[in-house]
Amino acid sequence: MKKISSYIRKYWYSYVFGIICMVISVSLDLLSPQITKRIIDDVIKGGKLELLTKLLLGILLVGVGRCIFQYLKELTFDFVSSKIACDIRRTLFCHIQGLSVQFFDKTNSGELMSRVKDDVDKLWGALGFVGMLVVEVVIHTSLVIYCMINLSFKLTIIPLIAMPLVGLLAVLMENKLGSVYEDISEENAVLNRVAQENLSGVRTVKAFAREKFEIQKFLSHNKKYYDLNMKQSKVLVKYYPFFQFISKLMPVLVILYGGILVIQGEITLGTLGAFTEYSTNIVWPMEMLGWLANDIASAFASNKRIKKIYEEVPVIQETNNPVILNEVKGHIEFNHVSFSQNKKQILSDVSFKLEAGKTIGIMGATGAGKSTIVNLLQRFYDTDEGDIKLDGVNIKDLTLNELRSNISLVMQDVFLFSDSVSENVKLGKRAYVGEDDVMFALDYAQAKDFVERMDRQYDTIIGERGVGLSGGQKQRISIARALAKRNPILILDDSTSALDMETEHSIQQSLNELNDTTKIIIAHRISAVRNADEIIILEDGSIAERGTHEDLLEKKGLYYKTYMAQYGDILNDDFLKEMKEYNMGADKLNGDDLDSLSTQTPEFTPREVI
Repeated sequence: MKKISSYIRKYWYSYVFGIICMVISVSLDLLSPQITKRIIDDVIKGGKLELLTKLLLGILLVGVGRCIFQYLKELTFDFVSSKIACDIRRTLFCHIQGLSVQFFDKTNSGELMSRVKDDVDKLWGALGFVGMLVVEVVIHTSLVIYCMINLSFKLTIIPLIAMPLVGLLAVLMENKLGSVYEDISEENAVLNRVAQENLSGVRTVKAFAREKFEIQKFLSHNKKYYDLNMKQSKVLVKYYPFFQFISKLMPVLVILYGGILVIQGEITLGTLGAFTEYSTNIVWPMEMLGWLANDIASAFASNKRIKKIYEEVPVIQETNNPVILNEVKGHIEFNHVSFSQNKKQILSDVSFKLEAGKTIGIMGATGAGKSTIVNLLQRFYDTDEGDIKLDGVNIKDLTLNELRSNISLVMQDVFLFSDSVSENVKLGKRAYVGEDDVMFALDYAQAKDFVERMDRQYDTIIGERGVGLSGGQKQRISIARALAKRNPILILDDSTSALDMETEHSIQQSLNELNDTTKIIIAHRISAVRNADEIIILEDGSIAERGTHEDLLEKKGLYYKTYMAQYGDILNDDFLKEMKEYNMGADKLNGDDLDSLSTQTPEFTPREVI
């Protein structure tokens, strides 16, 4: 993370210009008491009426000049602080995007939203309006004290005594507020997370009639957030009256003591009038100290939290001298791969080879490690033992961009962005994916028909996370998104679970036409993997069975049990006898036969036998 001072150095010329405008504005402001002194001493007491017009014109010019330089000062500070906040937010977001999946496993999105938005806004204020006022208070106070000393050193003693008292109060208040700001920011992150989760999962909340529970959970955090803010307010209320009292008492003491000095002839009445103006003029910086200390302390707390994000480093690192593949063909090899997470063994000694253009099916019970194979192939995590090769090169020797940009992934948990159908299919690769590619992909994914029935067809805006679409429609758009990239490797992670058998069969036929694409199909349905060149069955993180559809049926093992669980109701004894008469035993049914069987009955929910 860049230090805040580095941003200030980057835009030093703008800050210097802003401070120059500030000095001129403050100097013009401090000319007014001097003009007042001349009016009292020379015009009112001295009777020099010819000076009155010039002095009044001077007051007008001072006002106009002050307006101009105040405007330039504030415009400059706003412009620079906006640029710096933009830089910080961009750098922070890029850093977060570069972190490994492990970081997101332990960090909720509500907290990250608070860091990217609220905490950066606090820094924005500290480097802009708040920071400007801090500098102005210092310059203004210094110049006012200088002018006061020139008028009367004795009277200057009063503000010199009052100001350290105000400064001490500001320090005490800041110490009290420091810990409160930390708690407020943390609770703000929790409140954001609770609200975001609830709104994102509003359908689940309503489906389980959990509205009251979720409202109560939100209200409990809202109450805690309220209590923390009230704690902050109590500190401010406790100290702020002292600021007010000292700032109001000081001009009164100046007038009383100054009146005595006028009577004694030590100063003129005009000097007392000018000094009174200065004492009133120095009041606002003293009153601002509490508020400025409040905001500066909050900004420091925000900066500490942002630093914690920057202290996180990606667990997955690229090699210094990566291998660059001129063309990825899609040959994949797992060599004795083992992986554990949170002290739990997920994969143990997994090995398989997948030739370019071939298809492998992966089945297994929930938690068997199917999706972990995909995560390791894309280097979301690194293996504990063994290695994974792409076209004969260890994937750790490739850049993450080259590795992941050559893999199209259809995830089990479909995520669609709040954008048009076309943009969701392109997924940010507008330069590479044209409209023809979009239509081709949607057609292959059996999504073209329902998309063209929409009001705006391909330009129809999909709601957040695909709101308004059925589960099957979202899956088909997700499949189209993967196909549109025409990458050499295609991974489908239980991506047809929400589709009817007929649509799934059509998609399977489309996938079979992709002869140059290496395909990994993870599924619970036999129908999704039966045509694969090889099928592996995972059990407790290890390969329990492997072979083709026919080979695995003959083994009468886990795959066969799953097959019978899904199609046993169809393949009853009478039907098997009839099929045997035609030399077509159930264990030798080919893909087309199974298709015809599956369309004769309703869709069955796969039981997790393996």
